[in-house]
Amino acid sequence: MALEQVFKCPRTLGKLRAGVLGELIERFCSWLLMHGFSRQAVRRHLSNVSHFDAYLAGRSASPREVISSEDVAGFFTTYPSKFRACGRGQTHIRRVRYSVSRFVECLTEAERFESLRQREVYQALLDAYTEWMRNYQHAAAGTIEVRRHSLTPFFLWLGPEATAQGLSRLKPEAVERFFLHYAQNRGRAARHSMQSALRTFFRFCLHQGHIERPLDRAVPTLRTYKLATLPRGLTDAQAQKVLKCPDRATPAGRRDYAILQLMYTYGVRSGQVRALLLRDINWAGNQIFFRASKHGKDSLLPLTAEAGKSLLDYLRHGRPHCPNPEVFLTCRAPYHPLGCRHAISEMVRRHLLTAGIDVPRKGAHVFRHGFATRMLQKGHSLKSIADVLGHRHLGTTFLYTKVDFNALKQVALPWPQEVK
Repeated sequence: MALEQVFKCPRTLGKLRAGVLGELIERFCSWLLMHGFSRQAVRRHLSNVSHFDAYLAGRSASPREVISSEDVAGFFTTYPSKFRACGRGQTHIRRVRYSVSRFVECLTEAERFESLRQREVYQALLDAYTEWMRNYQHAAAGTIEVRRHSLTPFFLWLGPEATAQGLSRLKPEAVERFFLHYAQNRGRAARHSMQSALRTFFRFCLHQGHIERPLDRAVPTLRTYKLATLPRGLTDAQAQKVLKCPDRATPAGRRDYAILQLMYTYGVRSGQVRALLLRDINWAGNQIFFRASKHGKDSLLPLTAEAGKSLLDYLRHGRPHCPNPEVFLTCRAPYHPLGCRHAISEMVRRHLLTAGIDVPRKGAHVFRHGFATRMLQKGHSLKSIADVLGHRHLGTTFLYTKVDFNALKQVALPWPQEVK
């Protein structure tokens, strides 16, 4: 039995099995072990879930084969106030909440959890829009995720009217009013994302017959200027300083260093790093393959010695044993690929702060901008830079001409002499 792999004391085993969640706790213990949790971590999670077990026992002494979201909500309504009175702080409550969330995840997979969460009124509309984007627009998964995220504030603003029937009553003035209010305290990227999401959504609504006139024209166009900003990347000295930050004596440090080394060496996007598979590294041929992102081009590049060493160190001494084909995984069980698109940018931000480097943008893209700038300064052509970066159109790479100071000197006009 799974519990015997973690506990040896007969009294502890009997206590765990005697509770109303006895059978489910046995299943939870097996699930934790299967997902790579250490015995110490399993003991901690089972200890935290035992508080939930005691709460349910106070409501009914009969064994439970299924729990519901109502049970969980009731527990966290009463438990925090009870233990704050005993002097326990928020740290303990947070740990219990985390363990119960893992317990719910386990039971959900086993179909032993009844979710009573009510679907949002706009959910059916959002799901239909997602399918339309995927099947008719052939949008990438990342684009669909961004569009869904951007549309949520608009649906919340609509409230009960966020339905197919409610949209038929929507006026262009209301669309304009929402967008201008939303854009007041948002940056250029957020405004552009909302603008694109609303326009594609209203085209979907027109296609489906939810609206009778093209409301996409009601979304205001905020004036922006092409190439109005400079690429904000790291200098070579700054990048080298960041590369020294990860603690390469730990699994997490080895992983972070390998990721930073790839972005520094190849200028790849964080999504390309997350999508890197074990089979994409050709050790015999000294090549590495990066899949296209944002409708760019695939890249098959030479595997440099430094990048190869960092990857090999991580794969041998830092990557957990896991059947997933992705190279980079989480460092804590349950082990899985870095699914969140912000995970790598957050890691970069953390190491930038550690290095004491203050740049306007602290995400993963600073390495990409820095890589392109270094290539340009070394005399590489825009075409070669575009090929390495995976740009399908040369115009995308044209942004970096503004930091090619050697070329700019050649077109600079002489300063006019003073005429007396």
